[in-house]
Amino acid sequence: MPPSKLGLGYAYEGIKRLVDIVGPAFAKEIFYTARRFHSSEAQGMGLVNRVVPRAKIEAYVRDYAASIGENAPLTIRSVKLCVNEATKDPSDRNLAAAQVAVDACFASEDYIEGRNAFLEKRKPIFRAR
Repeated sequence: MPPSKLGLGYAYEGIKRLVDIVGPAFAKEIFYTARRFHSSEAQGMGLVNRVVPRAKIEAYVRDYAASIGENAPLTIRSVKLCVNEATKDPSDRNLAAAQVAVDACFASEDYIEGRNAFLEKRKPIFRAR
């Protein structure tokens, strides 16, 4: 974070998001020092989930995206919404919308397909319906 090297102020919302991810001590270190952190340090702080060697990054990303793509889209959508709501101030959360998204999963054809595929020991074919 270069603000300390440029004399800039950094908005509260951005600092709050960083504190929520790495905690106050790491957030202070990041802003106070304005230094570059090694990938292993970033992983230790929680800034990144994992570190992959440069030569393997493209294959890793393709495999990772494919594994997400094989899962139920409505479930992915509902989790995304619920996680986003969980990161909001409690007074700004739309828990009703989160519940609607979860309920949509259980009412979907994909839920039936997922259960049937599990029982039949095969990969499900989800259609976002």
